[in-house]
Amino acid sequence: MINPITIPSVSVSYAQAGTSTQSNALGMRSMQERAYQRRGEQYLLIKSPPASGKSRALMFIALDKLANQKLKQAIIVVPERSIGSSFHSERLSQFGFWADWWVEPRWNLCDAPGTDGGKVDAVKKFLDSTDKVLVCTHATFRFAIDRFGVEAFDERLIAVDEFHHVSANPDNKLGDHVRQFMTRDKVHMVAMTGSYFRGDAEAVLHPDDESRFETVTYTYYEQLNGYQHLKQLDIGYYFYAGSYTNAIMQVLDPKEKTILHIPNVNSRESTKDKVREVEHIIEALGEWRGADPDTGFQLVKMADGTVLRIADLVDDDASKRDKVSAALKNPAYKHKREHVDIIIALGMAKEGFDWIWCEHALTVGYRSSLTEIVQIIGRATRDAPGKPRARFTNLIAEPDATELAVTEAVNDTLKAIAASLLMEQVLAPRFEFKPKHPNNQATQGFDYGEGGYNPAQSNIGINHETGVIQIEIKGLAEPKTPEAARICREDLTELVTTFVQDKPSIERGLFDEELIPEELTQVRMGKIVKDKFPNLAEEDQEAVRQHAIAALTLIQQAKKTLNETSTANGASNQNTALIDGVRRFALSVTELDIDLIDRINPFGEAYAILAKSMSEERLRQVAAIIAAKSINLTIEEARDLAKRALRFRQEKGRNPSLTAGDPWEKRMAEGVAFLQRKAKESKNG
Repeated sequence: MINPITIPSVSVSYAQAGTSTQSNALGMRSMQERAYQRRGEQYLLIKSPPASGKSRALMFIALDKLANQKLKQAIIVVPERSIGSSFHSERLSQFGFWADWWVEPRWNLCDAPGTDGGKVDAVKKFLDSTDKVLVCTHATFRFAIDRFGVEAFDERLIAVDEFHHVSANPDNKLGDHVRQFMTRDKVHMVAMTGSYFRGDAEAVLHPDDESRFETVTYTYYEQLNGYQHLKQLDIGYYFYAGSYTNAIMQVLDPKEKTILHIPNVNSRESTKDKVREVEHIIEALGEWRGADPDTGFQLVKMADGTVLRIADLVDDDASKRDKVSAALKNPAYKHKREHVDIIIALGMAKEGFDWIWCEHALTVGYRSSLTEIVQIIGRATRDAPGKPRARFTNLIAEPDATELAVTEAVNDTLKAIAASLLMEQVLAPRFEFKPKHPNNQATQGFDYGEGGYNPAQSNIGINHETGVIQIEIKGLAEPKTPEAARICREDLTELVTTFVQDKPSIERGLFDEELIPEELTQVRMGKIVKDKFPNLAEEDQEAVRQHAIAALTLIQQAKKTLNETSTANGASNQNTALIDGVRRFALSVTELDIDLIDRINPFGEAYAILAKSMSEERLRQVAAIIAAKSINLTIEEARDLAKRALRFRQEKGRNPSLTAGDPWEKRMAEGVAFLQRKAKESKNG
């Protein structure tokens, strides 16, 4: 059997505070109460992780809009039919709310037979009726708008679930319809998503449209920290050689409730025979004992006599697959842990799939996007009795000898690292950065550790109720406008997502030995901020850039510090591991300032982990492929460098020098020289 090489996993521990599952007098959990407080907003964006109760939050908000805000009807649109069940009728009054959520069965079009295009007439009948709530798919909704126009939906609430399906790209039909609604400005809109970013790195909304939404953010940290049972979440990546079917038992523990996603048939990890892959996994688990006649689950007896119940969602026989799928969705078994043990899927059991007992989301091969990875991880982050730990594992093929395969493997490796960096950001507490000033004082509600607040140093505090980490950084630029402040408060994860998906950045950050970190932290991140928020003033763009790069870099440095000290000193308090790491890093430097942060390669720790997990030969192969790509300075990059050079002259009283010993000063001078040369060439024809 082939042993996969282990990459050290990301492990985040939580306090089991129970707060995210407790309800108030109206039957609202913490996130729902927060969203309901903003129910009067015309455009509301709810960013909240799986299982936090977004569908019920929408019910509360929609009922208020129908009863008290003079809206005629509420239309809820979901990406696929299976998610429509989340919006079935609910007796909210039995938990303390003042009304019940009622959907006439014929108006939940996700339950109705037929095609999306064929359901458009039903939408029109609903619009002409006095009934209050319709549930349909994104596709049905798009067809209805195409036929009836956005004006047919005036004075109604449009609620879009899984809002990351929307894109600012003009070719995205749903995104175009959202823009039309906002231009007409005669509907209310609630947008809900667990991942406000897209796998293709496109913006979800145009900045002008996004600025009109009031945002309610409930973080993964708040959600998981407030659980009763789940205490630890691990994310691990494993490389293997040969066929994954020979390596999978090294990471698949049959004692854990597992959702296993086998690779897409077009991926290099696939053997191109998905049915045989499932059979091989079943054979490796034990002796097949037939199928359960009621559920269609495969019964497999292990060596210790335990009989596993395995749901096969890969089978090409639609009748068998539908039977298994129906058994998994049967509400009678939702709270029965023994109902099923392992689910094997390919394209199913991801977005919106609810199985609270899942302890291990195991995925073979890189998926199509970071969004999909986040969705899959979300399958394991439900709280359930007897479930103290959950994990996500990605099994990825090592590069082999052929250059084509190596190139493809490099891409998968970079994507896996990007996903790891993103999830570290998503799972961490929220940062609140403050410029360090001599007259700063302690903020009420924050714990600054042993010794308390110290005016003579950069302080790091944590609010144990909200999970916010406050960090003082010398020289940090403050946002000047409310919009820039909102971005620094709400959107740093989306900026980091775009940055780690920027292929040139991650390639250079990992494999360019001549890299000057500021080329990534200042120039590349600066360009990303400028492209995403073009309407911000330059000083606000710089403030946003600094906050985003600080968020990414400090998590990486905290992880590095913990890795270096945990073996020597023993593990730190599990509930405060991240803040311990940040504090140790801050104490290890003379002064925590933004210039220091800009001089750190944000991908340095990722490379250190990669170097431990790959053989030297493989690592050299990967580095050679990256090095073969010529990296030329573009006009836009030169202009960015020239702007940095102008700032340098304002601060230092001189221009940056081409012969400077400091590589960043030299690089800025090269940018100025490049523009001068181009201008001269243009003048000379």
